Amino acid sequence: GLGSNPTSPSPTTAIHYLATKCVDTVKHHQNTKWFMPWGPNQCDKIRTFDEAMAKKIEANNIVFAVHIPLPNKEMSPWFQFLLVILQFDIAFKVYNQIADGAMVTIDVGLAYRDDTLSEWTEMAHSIEQRKLNCSFNTAKTFENEGRYYECDLLPFMEVGSVAHKYYLLNIRLPVNEAKKINVGIGEIKDIRLVSIHQNGGFTKVWFAMKTFLTPSILIIMIWYWRRITLMTRPPVLLEKVIFALGISMTFINIPVEWFSVGFNWTWMLLFGDIRQGIFYSMLLSFWIIFCGEHLMDQTERNRFSVYWKQVGPIVFGSFCLFIFDMCERGVQLTNPFYSIWATDVGTELAMAFIIVAGICACLYFLFLCFMVFQVFRNISGKRSSLPAMSKARRLHYEVVLSLSFACLVCLQVNEGHWHWGDHTVQVNSAFFTGIYGMWNLYVFAIMFLYAPSHKRYGDEQSSGDAGPNSGEDIQLTTTITHVDGPTEIYKMTGKESQE
Repeated sequence: GLGSNPTSPSPTTAIHYLATKCVDTVKHHQNTKWFMPWGPNQCDKIRTFDEAMAKKIEANNIVFAVHIPLPNKEMSPWFQFLLVILQFDIAFKVYNQIADGAMVTIDVGLAYRDDTLSEWTEMAHSIEQRKLNCSFNTAKTFENEGRYYECDLLPFMEVGSVAHKYYLLNIRLPVNEAKKINVGIGEIKDIRLVSIHQNGGFTKVWFAMKTFLTPSILIIMIWYWRRITLMTRPPVLLEKVIFALGISMTFINIPVEWFSVGFNWTWMLLFGDIRQGIFYSMLLSFWIIFCGEHLMDQTERNRFSVYWKQVGPIVFGSFCLFIFDMCERGVQLTNPFYSIWATDVGTELAMAFIIVAGICACLYFLFLCFMVFQVFRNISGKRSSLPAMSKARRLHYEVVLSLSFACLVCLQVNEGHWHWGDHTVQVNSAFFTGIYGMWNLYVFAIMFLYAPSHKRYGDEQSSGDAGPNSGEDIQLTTTITHVDGPTEIYKMTGKESQE
């Protein structure tokens, strides 16, 4: 694997493989035969293509074989997923250069077995095309023949569960000059693969954390809803939204992943993305409504329809990302070698979805900043009447703003593909578990602080002797008429303001 910080291991491990060149001696290709790079039943090998030329072996009879994992190791369901990246080693030849927009056609088969003695079982087979994106940094002269092109990494395969111990990839590069298949792709010397999987240790920590956090949010949700049902009035919009936020957090928390260890569920990655999407959409909507409810006057307040301008971009952006995900991970459920980035049209489509979602995020952020600015103006205007209250509220708005900013950054880091060039961020497991824990804590705190109090809290408070603005200010804080009693946060700060 790749070296990383020992105290906080990386959540994933990357392992490098060099494909073995096997010779398919059978004239008629039988699809049932699998070529093994090492071990007792290994294939007939050649070192280089020059050797193949000397032995008069055709390119079509060469099979690149890769066994995952390396010898004497085995895969485990705790690895959760298997992602494979492909890289070609292509040597420069003056008379065999890489043509512009060259496409490689790859005939690939994936097989598995669970012990070293049984036969290989085919899991997937596909004929894929990948666009070569290579550059040659020195002069294209005879002196530089044999030097390698620098080629981009290519997405190759993604499997959403690691249900078997051993996997075998057999790759062919079929050449057909009449049909222009694999012509103008330069002189391929080797195929390198990088397999990436989640670390078993990290998976266990992650599952344990989910299992621990699920009851804590569930308990506060039940407590919160009980508080609301004890009220004499129906719940207001903000209370409903906070409850919905709790539900979406619980939806992420419920550790269905435990089943992915026992069952071969390849759709878990897609399901995880959908759960995350629902939570973030809910969170962003909550921030908008939270700010809005403090700005609206009595007639506008408490109606969800007022927020369509702000919630619209969130829903639309999430929908775009969902469609993109279905086009990539959805199709991979049937064909693990599929990649939306493999074709020009696919890449443009994918970029369009991501850019639209990005524009929605920017629009949202501008909306939110504008609303928070208005709220601050409101608060500072009413400062004199309730100094303690505004301090607590001001703090919460600052928290909301900084969290929303952190949230956008985290989402960007989280979505960091291989497609963004060479700049990969080494994200350690502490970062993931930290963010996940932070959101749970945040939702927990919101539900605790904004639960309505069903106990009547001192008549002298609600009679408005803290000044003429006090009634309005209490309502500004709680979005609840103060006859029904203030919230927890109000009880904590109300005493200070009285003193």
